[in-house]
Formats: sequence, C-alpha cells, structure tokens
Amino acid sequence: MTRYTADDDLRGAEFAAADLTGARFRFADLAGAVFDQSYLPRAVMRGVDLTGADIDGAIGGLKVNGIEVLPLIEAELNRQSPGRAQARSQVLAEQRESFEAALRAWSATLDRAAAMPAGTVDQQVDGEWSLAQTLRHLVFAVDGWVRHGVQGLDGAFSPIGLPFSEYDDEVDALGVDITAAPSYQEVQAAYADRMAQVRAQYAALTQEDFEASARRLPPWEPETRTLPVWRCLGVIANEAWEHHRFAVRDLDELERRRAAR
Repeated sequence: MTRYTADDDLRGAEFAAADLTGARFRFADLAGAVFDQSYLPRAVMRGVDLTGADIDGAIGGLKVNGIEVLPLIEAELNRQSPGRAQARSQVLAEQRESFEAALRAWSATLDRAAAMPAGTVDQQVDGEWSLAQTLRHLVFAVDGWVRHGVQGLDGAFSPIGLPFSEYDDEVDALGVDITAAPSYQEVQAAYADRMAQVRAQYAALTQEDFEASARRLPPWEPETRTLPVWRCLGVIANEAWEHHRFAVRDLDELERRRAAR
C-alpha cells in the first residue's frame, strides 16, 4: 500500500474513478474536500471533525456517535414537507396525494424562481444541476419509469431529458441528446407535459392495477427484474420531492450570495 505523509503535497489533487477501497486517512487534512458521486459504504470515521460538513446521499445504517441518523432525518424532512412520507406508499390514494403535494410545492418554487433575476434558472451552485436541468431530469425519470416502464411505450424518451450522470454514455440509443440546450420555455413545457401524464396515469389506475407488475422497467434496470406499478410510480413521487429539496436549497444559496455582494 502506498503511504503518503506530510511531506507529500496532495492539496487540490483529484481522484477520478479511483479505487481507494481500504484506504486509511490518519491525521489527514481534508478541509474543503468534495466527494461527488462517490461510494463510502462501511466507511469508519473516528475522532473526526465534521463541523460545517454537508452530506447528501444514501445514509441507511449510518450512525453518528452511536445513533442511527436516517430515521431522525426522514422524520424531519417529512415534517418540513407534508405529504412526502407517502411518496412510496402501496396505497394508491396516499401515493397519488403525495405526488400532488410535491407538484404544489414545485409550483410555488417555480413561481419563486420566476420572480428572481433573469438567468437564475440556469445558474448552478457548486457544480449541482441548475433548476432548468433538474426539470429536465424529472422529464427523463418520467420517460423511463412511466412512459417506457408502466405504459410500455416505444420511443418514450424526450430528446431534452437529462439522465443521471452514470448513464450519460448510454442515452443515444434512447433518442436523448446529451448535448441539447433547450430554452427554459421548452423545458417548462416538457416538464408540464410529463407531470400531466403522471397525474393521468394515477387517475387511470385501480388499487389492483397499482399492485400489479409494470409492463417493463427502464433500460438501466436489469432485464430480469420486475416491480409493481406502485414501486415505479413511487420513484417519480420520491424524485419530485427530493429534487424539489435540492432546488430550494440552491435557490436559497443563490439568494444568500446575492445578498452578500
């Protein structure tokens, strides 16, 4: 194992797709380090200083000072966003209302963005998706899980949809243009259309339909896997809530930065 010491200046180093499995950091200074789309399952941290740290990701089983934190965080997020808790409900009426509550939250946030300075919707915060890009990702998610999956449509994908980064190299075959630069008006129209389609899908289902297997799953899922409709639609309801949280976070930050000028 290569050993780096205080004599090795690694400030500003970038580890892209590097395998650091089993690496040990002892008395290391990681102040300001950024871990993006990285995997830290079973990571062990002892005596660390996380003052001001910002963590967002899959944290099931994560313990801080001996306390599992996910249930605490989920409870607070659900308190902040009434309706969020039912996003993955197996009861059609509950999940449908969760989705509607998410759309109401989004409507207020889009109105807020419209009242902010021109160009706000295309601004990125610390490399995260802009508001416009987030809406494009929701379009892509609906195309995969609802139009392609639940409805079984061919040619289900909008060319302006934005995939998750791990799937960037696979979307040409779906008709998605990763280099697309649509206007915000085009993005808004695509988003509104896809949300209306999800709403119509909920309205067309019975509880029995909701529990049945989807016709197929998105292309990035294993071909042998099957999921009930409620799981597929639940992905969309959950995506709507989670990406709304990110959008609000970034709009808050943009306002804070403008106020500090």
